[in-house]
Amino acid sequence: MTHPQAEHTERGLVGGWYNSQLTPQGRLDARLVAEELMRRCRDTTRPVRITTSDLSRCAETAEILAARLGAPVTEDARLREISFGEAEGKSRVWLADREVSAPDHDRLDYRGPIAGAETRREVATRVGDCVRELMADGDHTHVVVTHGFAQIFVITTWLQIPVESAGFLSFAPKPGSITHLQHDDYWRNRTVAALAETSHLKTG
Repeated sequence: MTHPQAEHTERGLVGGWYNSQLTPQGRLDARLVAEELMRRCRDTTRPVRITTSDLSRCAETAEILAARLGAPVTEDARLREISFGEAEGKSRVWLADREVSAPDHDRLDYRGPIAGAETRREVATRVGDCVRELMADGDHTHVVVTHGFAQIFVITTWLQIPVESAGFLSFAPKPGSITHLQHDDYWRNRTVAALAETSHLKTG
């Protein structure tokens, strides 16, 4: 899942590694996600394990989920959002005035003019390393709490799409969305059973 609404978004600030908290709406949405996951996990025979980005907006979400699911939480910095370097915590307008889109021939390694920013390859590599470790643990149902851009590489790693083929991929999830990645224990197929669902956030 992607973390729900956070303060930096509400204030029009650049996120990345900027360590903002959930908004009151974000905490409400996290509880709605927890209820939805509780409903879905009733049918699993495996215990639930939660792994989250260590940034506050994800870690806070994970604790809300853990309280409802009765599951342990592990924080992992490899699930962080892409770093925007010196732009983090500044206004989105500041970034928009300086940011340059990656050229088609260099999507993975283009760093751009923002000092300290990460490349797509760097994010894909660290997120992929984390997800492959989780994939090796078939004894649990895994809940992964991460960020919108980082989520791309949770999905591509699960589908075993090489980093070299992920230069143009984007899933554009909304905050608080749930993506269901399903593994067939017999045929060994990997399915995106649901992508960036948000129907659970509708409170009437």
